[in-house]
Amino acid sequence: MSLPTSAVPTTSAVPALPGTNLDLHPGKPPVLHVHLHTSHDVPGWAAEHRHVLRGLVTDHGALLVRGLGLRDPGQAGAVFQRLVPGLMTEKEAFAPRHTCAPGVYSSTPWPANQPMCMHHELSYTHAPPGLLLLACLTPPRTGGATALADASAVLDALPPQLVRRFEEEGWLLTRTYNDEIGASWEEAFGTDDKAAVEDYCRANAIDFCWQPDGGLRTRQHRRAVVRHQVTGRRCWFNQIAFLNEWTMAPDVREYLIDLYGPDGLPFNTLFGNGDPIGEDVVQLINAAYDSRTVREPWQAGDLMLLDNVRTAHSREPFEPPRDVVVAMAEPLHPTTRTQNPEGSTR
Repeated sequence: MSLPTSAVPTTSAVPALPGTNLDLHPGKPPVLHVHLHTSHDVPGWAAEHRHVLRGLVTDHGALLVRGLGLRDPGQAGAVFQRLVPGLMTEKEAFAPRHTCAPGVYSSTPWPANQPMCMHHELSYTHAPPGLLLLACLTPPRTGGATALADASAVLDALPPQLVRRFEEEGWLLTRTYNDEIGASWEEAFGTDDKAAVEDYCRANAIDFCWQPDGGLRTRQHRRAVVRHQVTGRRCWFNQIAFLNEWTMAPDVREYLIDLYGPDGLPFNTLFGNGDPIGEDVVQLINAAYDSRTVREPWQAGDLMLLDNVRTAHSREPFEPPRDVVVAMAEPLHPTTRTQNPEGSTR
């Protein structure tokens, strides 16, 4: 994310968008203030200025658009659809979302009093989204910001030796789907047809194994560092820290290990060669994120556009209510590097 280095906030006009101004504040994402009449056709405005808005995302990695007055999932979805060629259907979610409108989802369910760690949306999938679109319909009473971090800056902040290992080996995500914690395999894959799930896994370089109780275990190898599809810059692009066992609350982690065993956790991450990732590594990664984090509190009606490769995001603790809807678009070319591209046939 391109942020001003000066300690003094700056404001720059956007000539192509009359009636707007772009605020660049240190420690905050770029905010484009839009001044529209209440009767204005908001989806039409988005379509008219789509290329300018997308250019600002290219320049800065993220853009918060304030003043559109988005108020319901249908209106938000109409704006989203005017900004991108099409919206993606989510697959492999780690927690079930509610579908609010075609291609528009509720935020990932997560306890309001707990932070959701920095991550890149669906970075463990074979073709993750390149762009996220978010709309705040109801802001939280306090907290709840969608904080952001520049993926190239995070990469530079990590120990070079650790980066080299992840760059050479990639990372492994292991998942155990059950009906008690997180998304079931039916919810994650959008079907209750085991053969369809197997076909999806083979097509997306996921090793799978059905369990005696009908559950599913998967294992997938992904790259931890990728080059941005436009700028070519190296980006730290993964969910290594977020989906690691050491990110869980200690009592939750101990309970799950007692219940399911160390290999049966709902999710966990490993080095690409299968070695466990220690708590110290997770702390290093989270410290790098923290040192590069910017934030701006949500206001009702806000729109956020987010380059999913260049910019990681989190969700901070909040006092309810909070209603932020999300859509995903522009799937990337597969970023997989796997030792078993055909998947399992078990």
